Amino acid sequence: MLILICLLLVWGTIFTACWKIAHHWKTGFIYVKRLHQVPCHKCKYFTNSCYLKCTVNPHLACSEEAIDCRDYQPQ
Repeated sequence: MLILICLLLVWGTIFTACWKIAHHWKTGFIYVKRLHQVPCHKCKYFTNSCYLKCTVNPHLACSEEAIDCRDYQPQ
């Protein structure tokens, strides 16, 4: 009886760990897919400087808020 309980606990732990890993991978892929929608690197106001990324909206540059930037101008 004790062996059965230990076996169930071990398999339950393995299943839970695999479930959590799969969940984190899925949320990670969704986040990366969303970040690929940021158009900053194609904008003419993007400077690619570590001090000033964007001359118009420096606080929004390269973040999720920049996805629908109203000042976006393609190069």
